[in-house]
Amino acid sequence: MGRIIALFIVLIPIVGAGYGIKLMRDAFFLVELFPYPTLWVQFIAGLLFFLIGLGLMAGFIFHRDKKRGKVSETFLKNNDQQL
Repeated sequence: MGRIIALFIVLIPIVGAGYGIKLMRDAFFLVELFPYPTLWVQFIAGLLFFLIGLGLMAGFIFHRDKKRGKVSETFLKNNDQQL
């Protein structure tokens, strides 16, 4: 049950990024959607949706790989070098 909940949590940024791509595509082809007053606002909103979704997915993958020790040594915390 926990894995299914985690899957749904991971799907939220993916859906948001997909919606962002759709908004940018519609603005590019001059299709104005209801909640956005102008095309440039629609494009900026789509860009924000896409970048936030992409950032959340990249952060999740990086955190998972870091936890499993599959990242470069430069990204791993070193307790000896704390300030």
